[in-house]
Amino acid sequence: MNILFGSDEKTSLTDSIYKWLTDSGHTVTLAGHLADEDLKWHWAEIGLKIGKRVGTKEFDMGIGCCWSGTGVSLAANKEKGARAILAWDAETAKLARKWDNANILCFSLRYTSESLAQEILTAWFAEKFDEETLDQVKFLH
Repeated sequence: MNILFGSDEKTSLTDSIYKWLTDSGHTVTLAGHLADEDLKWHWAEIGLKIGKRVGTKEFDMGIGCCWSGTGVSLAANKEKGARAILAWDAETAKLARKWDNANILCFSLRYTSESLAQEILTAWFAEKFDEETLDQVKFLH
């Protein structure tokens, strides 16, 4: 998959996520502080950039990080076509892909360990959107 990965800070967690993604065979483009280490990127700028570029289908998926994870996910969701979630565990990531067709996965740099991030990434990329969910939503409205 073609993935846009951005963060407002470069940490051991972002390094670990990047390694996992590339080791898994994904094509990864870096954004924000991960791409421009001399610049100070704000979480809102990162989220908006990821949201826009994934929402327009320039990238298949996006990964975003900030201190809490909430800021980057909120900013990404401002863009049309972006469906960003903040995952605290693998089950949340899995169900967001299956039921919500989420296309941007966000992490908290403060809360997420490297091993937890790998569990979340594994669950996220293993799951596919369940088209029946879309039919159920249409039926309800």
